[in-house]
Amino acid sequence: MSPKFTPLTGLFIASLFLTTTSSAQLLPHYLTEKLSAEAPELNQAVLNKALLSMQCATNNGLPSADRLAVIDFSLPSTDKRLWIFDLTKHQLILEELVAHGNNTGDKYATDFSNIVGSHQSSIGLFRTQESYFGRHGYSLRMDGLEPGINDKARERAIVIHAADYVDPEWIDRYGRIGRSQGCPAVRPEIVDTVVDNLKGGQFLFTYYPDQDWLQSSAFLNCQPQRVAQYVAPFTNVSTKQGS
Repeated sequence: MSPKFTPLTGLFIASLFLTTTSSAQLLPHYLTEKLSAEAPELNQAVLNKALLSMQCATNNGLPSADRLAVIDFSLPSTDKRLWIFDLTKHQLILEELVAHGNNTGDKYATDFSNIVGSHQSSIGLFRTQESYFGRHGYSLRMDGLEPGINDKARERAIVIHAADYVDPEWIDRYGRIGRSQGCPAVRPEIVDTVVDNLKGGQFLFTYYPDQDWLQSSAFLNCQPQRVAQYVAPFTNVSTKQGS
């Protein structure tokens, strides 16, 4: 005789699913609720897009990640618009200021590019890679996963690094923080935390309500054939923890 299925049994199965499934495999709406409670200032729709993009990447070839960073470039640079989440603990690690490129906008970001030498920021889904020490000190390289949108990131030397101009005092003086040459620069005081948490194959999602990108992104709209093709170069390459 088949075992009787009761509501309590259903709750047990659901609980078992949540405790035995990695966070990257959970449904985005579940993670959205959990992480939104940790970061109420982050637009829930933006967070959900980040999670959907990440899940699409991992469902189609990329290894899952332990952490996710979200940048909302629709917010002014005077706002804390960078969030880093621990996906295994469903916790917010930090909420911080982050710079955009000097040709992307003044206080507000408005123009984005994938072109070498544009000094503009890029949007879309990125895979973080190796940490290193360069002219800006402790920094982090990353690869853009979206062709035509951000896949020139490494060629453009778009990295996370510290910058003195990412300073709240700039807001009082200039009405905005300083701008980079396209890199998501952060305060020197927190760069170690940012790089240490994101190095070695985590996800970074940068958002702006660009209608062309929203409608065409293979990750946002989860088009498996395109995504599998885009992530293929990164599936068999082990990420470095430092260089």
